[in-house]
Amino acid sequence: MIRQLDDKTMVSGQLMPDQIADLKAHGVTMLVNNRPDNEDAGQPLSSDLEAAARAAGMEYRHIPIRYGMGPSDVEAMRDAINATGEGKLLAFCRSGNRSTLAWAVARSEDGAEPDELHKCAEAAGFSLAPVAHLL
Repeated sequence: MIRQLDDKTMVSGQLMPDQIADLKAHGVTMLVNNRPDNEDAGQPLSSDLEAAARAAGMEYRHIPIRYGMGPSDVEAMRDAINATGEGKLLAFCRSGNRSTLAWAVARSEDGAEPDELHKCAEAAGFSLAPVAHLL
Protein backbone atom coordinates (compact mmCIF):
# COMPACT_ATOMS: atom_id res chain seq x y z
CA MET A 1 0.00 0.00 0.00
CA ILE A 2 1.38 3.39 -1.01
CA ARG A 3 0.95 6.17 1.54
CA GLN A 4 1.40 9.87 0.84
CA LEU A 5 3.61 11.83 3.28
CA ASP A 6 3.71 15.19 1.51
CA ASP A 7 3.09 16.51 -1.97
CA LYS A 8 6.30 14.96 -3.32
CA THR A 9 6.93 11.95 -1.09
CA MET A 10 5.27 8.57 -0.70
CA VAL A 11 6.25 5.45 1.24
CA SER A 12 5.33 1.80 1.02
CA GLY A 13 6.26 -1.64 2.16
CA GLN A 14 8.42 -3.99 0.10
CA LEU A 15 8.12 -3.65 -3.65
CA MET A 16 8.80 -6.34 -6.20
CA PRO A 17 10.55 -5.63 -9.51
CA ASP A 18 7.39 -6.33 -11.53
CA GLN A 19 5.51 -3.58 -9.61
CA ILE A 20 7.94 -0.77 -10.36
CA ALA A 21 6.87 0.22 -13.87
CA ASP A 22 3.35 0.87 -12.56
CA LEU A 23 4.70 3.55 -10.20
CA LYS A 24 5.05 5.95 -13.13
CA ALA A 25 1.26 6.39 -12.99
CA HIS A 26 1.78 7.93 -9.52
CA GLY A 27 4.37 10.35 -10.91
CA VAL A 28 7.29 8.56 -9.26
CA THR A 29 10.66 9.58 -10.69
CA MET A 30 12.87 8.56 -7.75
CA LEU A 31 12.75 5.18 -5.99
CA VAL A 32 14.54 4.80 -2.64
CA ASN A 33 15.13 1.36 -1.15
CA ASN A 34 15.71 1.55 2.63
CA ARG A 35 16.07 -2.23 3.08
CA PRO A 36 19.39 -4.00 3.37
CA ASP A 37 19.73 -6.92 0.98
CA ASN A 38 18.85 -10.31 2.50
CA GLU A 39 16.90 -8.83 5.41
CA ASP A 40 14.10 -11.36 4.76
CA ALA A 41 13.84 -14.53 2.72
CA GLY A 42 12.24 -13.94 -0.66
CA GLN A 43 13.11 -10.25 -0.71
CA PRO A 44 14.41 -9.06 -4.09
CA LEU A 45 17.99 -7.83 -4.27
CA SER A 46 18.67 -4.13 -4.61
CA SER A 47 20.36 -4.74 -7.97
CA ASP A 48 17.15 -6.31 -9.36
CA LEU A 49 15.05 -3.42 -8.08
CA GLU A 50 17.50 -0.91 -9.52
CA ALA A 51 17.38 -2.60 -12.93
CA ALA A 52 13.57 -2.45 -12.91
CA ALA A 53 13.59 1.22 -11.84
CA ARG A 54 16.11 2.18 -14.55
CA ALA A 55 14.10 0.25 -17.16
CA ALA A 56 11.03 2.27 -16.12
CA GLY A 57 12.96 5.54 -16.47
CA MET A 58 13.32 6.23 -12.74
CA GLU A 59 16.27 7.20 -10.61
CA TYR A 60 17.14 4.67 -7.91
CA ARG A 61 18.93 4.99 -4.58
CA HIS A 62 19.77 2.22 -2.13
CA ILE A 63 19.96 3.63 1.39
CA PRO A 64 19.82 0.53 3.61
CA ILE A 65 18.88 1.24 7.21
CA ARG A 66 19.40 -1.80 9.41
CA TYR A 67 19.58 -1.03 13.15
CA GLY A 68 19.01 2.67 13.35
CA MET A 69 19.66 5.69 11.26
CA GLY A 70 23.07 7.32 11.13
CA PRO A 71 24.11 10.72 9.80
CA SER A 72 25.17 9.23 6.45
CA ASP A 73 21.69 7.67 6.02
CA VAL A 74 20.05 11.04 6.68
CA GLU A 75 22.39 12.79 4.28
CA ALA A 76 21.73 10.21 1.56
CA MET A 77 17.98 10.59 2.08
CA ARG A 78 18.26 14.39 1.89
CA ASP A 79 20.23 13.97 -1.31
CA ALA A 80 17.56 11.73 -2.82
CA ILE A 81 14.73 14.09 -1.81
CA ASN A 82 16.55 17.11 -3.25
CA ALA A 83 17.52 15.24 -6.44
CA THR A 84 13.90 14.34 -7.15
CA GLY A 85 13.24 17.74 -8.69
CA GLU A 86 9.72 18.15 -10.06
CA GLY A 87 8.88 14.44 -9.78
CA LYS A 88 7.85 12.35 -6.82
CA LEU A 89 9.88 10.11 -4.56
CA LEU A 90 8.72 6.73 -3.31
CA ALA A 91 10.75 5.29 -0.44
CA PHE A 92 10.13 1.76 0.74
CA CYS A 93 11.20 -0.69 3.42
CA ARG A 94 9.43 -3.66 5.00
CA SER A 95 6.42 -1.63 6.20
CA GLY A 96 7.12 1.99 5.25
CA ASN A 97 8.00 2.96 8.82
CA ARG A 98 11.80 3.17 8.41
CA SER A 99 11.34 5.16 5.23
CA THR A 100 8.99 7.57 7.00
CA LEU A 101 11.46 8.11 9.85
CA ALA A 102 14.31 8.74 7.39
CA TRP A 103 12.14 11.17 5.42
CA ALA A 104 11.21 13.10 8.58
CA VAL A 105 14.78 13.52 9.82
CA ALA A 106 16.00 14.48 6.34
CA ARG A 107 13.22 17.04 5.90
CA SER A 108 13.87 18.40 9.39
CA GLU A 109 17.51 18.97 8.47
CA ASP A 110 16.28 20.95 5.47
CA GLY A 111 14.23 23.19 7.79
CA ALA A 112 10.79 21.55 7.86
CA GLU A 113 8.79 22.25 11.02
CA PRO A 114 8.50 19.28 13.43
CA ASP A 115 4.75 19.80 13.93
CA GLU A 116 4.14 19.62 10.19
CA LEU A 117 6.28 16.46 9.88
CA HIS A 118 4.35 14.81 12.73
CA LYS A 119 1.00 15.71 11.09
CA CYS A 120 2.07 14.31 7.73
CA ALA A 121 3.38 11.08 9.25
CA GLU A 122 0.30 10.59 11.44
CA ALA A 123 -2.02 11.17 8.47
CA ALA A 124 -0.20 8.33 6.70
CA GLY A 125 -0.49 6.06 9.76
CA PHE A 126 3.03 6.42 11.19
CA SER A 127 4.47 7.82 14.43
CA LEU A 128 7.67 9.85 14.51
CA ALA A 129 8.15 9.17 18.24
CA PRO A 130 11.35 7.12 17.67
CA VAL A 131 13.05 10.12 16.01
CA ALA A 132 11.24 13.02 17.74
CA HIS A 133 14.48 14.03 19.48
CA LEU A 134 16.13 14.47 16.05
CA LEU A 135 13.44 16.77 14.62
